[in-house]
Amino acid sequence: MITFGFGADDVARVRFAFSPLWELVNSLRVLADPAGHALHLPWARAVRPRLRGLDLAPLRALVPAAGYVPDFLTPPPESPLPDLAAELAVVRATPPEVVAAELRWVGRGDAPGPERTALAAEPGRTLDLVADLLERYWAVALAPSWERVQDLLEGDVLRRTRALATSGAEGVFADLHPAVAWRGGTLRVDRPWEMDCELGGRGLLLVPSAFVWPRVSVMVPPYRPMLSYPPLGVATLWETAPAAPPDALAALVGRRRAELLTALGSPATTTGLARRLGVTPGAVSQHLGVLRANGLVSGQRLGRRVLYVRTRAGDALVDPAE
Repeated sequence: MITFGFGADDVARVRFAFSPLWELVNSLRVLADPAGHALHLPWARAVRPRLRGLDLAPLRALVPAAGYVPDFLTPPPESPLPDLAAELAVVRATPPEVVAAELRWVGRGDAPGPERTALAAEPGRTLDLVADLLERYWAVALAPSWERVQDLLEGDVLRRTRALATSGAEGVFADLHPAVAWRGGTLRVDRPWEMDCELGGRGLLLVPSAFVWPRVSVMVPPYRPMLSYPPLGVATLWETAPAAPPDALAALVGRRRAELLTALGSPATTTGLARRLGVTPGAVSQHLGVLRANGLVSGQRLGRRVLYVRTRAGDALVDPAE
């Protein structure tokens, strides 16, 4: 069990961010153990043929299917909307002695194997090799579907930021994950090792991650305290079409607008909605304009993108029983 002790300043310093590099590293675990990450099987099936000719052996040596992954591969994101190039620059700046020390922790208790032994023997070279390989892997495996993943992550950040503003820490952590419990100013994360971590005014960084599903992951000092968790709506990530709307709703607002309201159970962008519905972004924008004018959806800008989400009135139409 890991325990994060919150002081008064720590609640005010809860921050959200997501990380392309974090997704990248966790996606390697999906490929290593597809059965343990069945939700992402559609992605894994689509990606495997594209990986032919790319030697992932060094990455597989550092990122096992389960257990410790070197922390230098997943530095806590410094920006709410980081880019991969900036994150890889942080990886490349890791001191070689830190790389060597963290490599010794991978698969501890097991024989290290020749691949990991060679990587640990030349940590400076390993940094360059791994960073270059991650960049090539990104282009093949994640770049084609990044917009879809980004929509999901941005939507979760938006929802939980609102929950923090209206309900405080309890509103954020109440439904974060079954392994996470908030009680009396203390956050407990169910893990196979014990640690008490007083945040001491540093706050906690919350990082939604599609590929960390179905688990959570933590980072503790000397790194910035961080908790990564699966975002709401992750089960719909690889769907090719949204669930059919109720007939009564379709009769009231029209079939396409009913589909949009149903799809907005989690926040999404215009292009994300267009992809899921199989229509043009222009058509989605027109329908969103009508729904927004009638108080059923709202939009909020995150960086250069606008995320749309149902209002309470929209929720009541989609699910009157709520």
